[in-house]
Amino acid sequence: MKKLFTFWRRKDQPHNPSSHLPVGRVSTHHPTQPGYNLRDKDLKKLHKAVSVGDLEKVKEYLQLKKHDVNIRDRKYSAFRRFISGQTPPLNFRVITPLHLACANGYSNIVSLLIEKNCKINVCDSEKRSPLTKAVQCAKEDCAAVLLSHGADPNLADLDGNTALHYAVCGQSISLVEKLLEHKANLEDQNKDGYTPLLLAITENNAKMVDYLLKRGADVNASDKNQR
Repeated sequence: MKKLFTFWRRKDQPHNPSSHLPVGRVSTHHPTQPGYNLRDKDLKKLHKAVSVGDLEKVKEYLQLKKHDVNIRDRKYSAFRRFISGQTPPLNFRVITPLHLACANGYSNIVSLLIEKNCKINVCDSEKRSPLTKAVQCAKEDCAAVLLSHGADPNLADLDGNTALHYAVCGQSISLVEKLLEHKANLEDQNKDGYTPLLLAITENNAKMVDYLLKRGADVNASDKNQR
């Protein structure tokens, strides 16, 4: 196996999985946590109910049929007018109830929304699908529900990271295993050319590296700088 570079962090430095993503690793949008930073006034009633995990209220709103199961937050109309090709600012999240449920770990609401025929592979303004968000936020139960209903594990966000990249950076072998069971691509590269294996190496995560190699990850993978 060829020698691959590693990044080291001090022992007293707190671990932040998303901080080691090669592209957008410490996002100014999410400096400390991977969930959504929301303002109450930007949320519609269904979003509010989902955000606090109120299953009965979510059921009530959906039964009234006045609330679209795929409804976006109040910033969506503004986002549609945003100049194409630019990274949207913080308040343009354009998220669905399913994204919110996944980010907060409400698997019961995820199941309900899917039962009501919500779109499973819809993306937010950072091109993150509900599955990607569930994995990024380490909500394994939500990820399992989505995968069992056909969620695509290979959708890439604006930085080219897939759910598998986030699972590796989150150091969750169980999530990686679930994704691979549902045909996640081991060799997908993000915009810096990092495969999941290269990310595991930058994290100095020997167990993850060993697991990925056993699952067939390319030992000769290199990033865009051929390292």
